[in-house]
Amino acid sequence: MDIHNAYHYRIDWVVSFVAVARHGGFSAAAKALYRSQPRVSSHVAELERLLGARLLDRSVQPAVLTPEGRALLPHAEEILRHLNILADLTGGTVRGEVRLGAYPSATSHLYPLAVRALRDAHPHVRLVLREGPSVELGGALADGEVDLIIRPLHPLVSADHVTHRILWREPLVAVVREGHPLARARSAQLAQIASLPVISIGDSDQGYGHQYEANLAFAGVGLNPTIAARTNQPQTLISMVRHGLGTGVTNSLAMTTANTEGVSLVPIADARCERVVALWWRTNGVSSPAVEAVRQVIARLPVPQWPWNDAQPNEGERRAAERARGHSAP
Repeated sequence: MDIHNAYHYRIDWVVSFVAVARHGGFSAAAKALYRSQPRVSSHVAELERLLGARLLDRSVQPAVLTPEGRALLPHAEEILRHLNILADLTGGTVRGEVRLGAYPSATSHLYPLAVRALRDAHPHVRLVLREGPSVELGGALADGEVDLIIRPLHPLVSADHVTHRILWREPLVAVVREGHPLARARSAQLAQIASLPVISIGDSDQGYGHQYEANLAFAGVGLNPTIAARTNQPQTLISMVRHGLGTGVTNSLAMTTANTEGVSLVPIADARCERVVALWWRTNGVSSPAVEAVRQVIARLPVPQWPWNDAQPNEGERRAAERARGHSAP
């Protein structure tokens, strides 16, 4: 059929035909649609005339579908289903596909929770995940490849027209080999770790190494440790530590999602030694109810927890440690 012929079809003809098929006759369809029976009959007759085929056998009561009618019915129902979707979009139902970027450890914590929460709050919103390193996620957001990203504040996002909302703060931890002198310590100081070869967060070929949290923490207290290696993969960091290549410094959440057999995790006592994680979006993008719905759902999700929270020194202990090194916290 020439596509131009479709312009001659009227939606109410399709609605009446589907109603007769669903409700088992013209009279029942008329009651369901709040239309007169002659009007419903006329709609079906016009549809049959344009198609050049009988859709209903009126020789029996109530009328039954012909083979042609049975073939047409699922397609007619699909047309109405899509029209209902269009009506929902203009009638208040939030619907859409939202692309979310996140780095792996944040994904493991947050993505399943977000999907479940969306099913309850906005069942017609679908979340599509894209995982990647923090630096790449910032570029993907700026280029419009994703709608939202979850990534740390550092390294800085080198793009205009983006903003963020802080979701949680997580302490950095030292990752040491079993049997290491620090393995049984309640906490560790950056000064103790800086005297050792350090395996830190980041990627050596990105040019952002100095902007990652571990490097910023050392620099903040005037320390310049030897960086033995950098990696964005928690399991790789653990493997290097396990094989004696250095002491790892990484974010807590990464360690809750990895196999830590053969290593010990020691909280770092220094103040402001943390990763700050935020939800990011573009400020110059088209306003989307679906994106806003996902933003609200993610903002209400519980923050991650880690078993060494209780081992963290309190603020007084941190300040005392700072003063002891001559770096009193403001």
